[in-house]
Amino acid sequence: MLEKEFKYYIDNQAELVKNYNGKFLVIVGDNLIGIYDDKISAYEKSKEKYELGTFLIQLCTPGTSAYTQTFHSRVTFQNAN
Repeated sequence: MLEKEFKYYIDNQAELVKNYNGKFLVIVGDNLIGIYDDKISAYEKSKEKYELGTFLIQLCTPGTSAYTQTFHSRVTFQNAN
């Protein structure tokens, strides 16, 4: 899930950093569809147009320090104690 989007980011990272360093990018498939100053704005605007789980929000920075994976689930856990 979102492998294609992350691959697009990795394959184009140098050019993206040159143009958008420090911004939050929204990627769908192999298309850059949004550039935002903060991740909350990126999330709020993207969820209006795209189903959750179909877009990647990636901090655009050089190197690998911003490579992250966040998984959201509707599962809850109850303490057994």
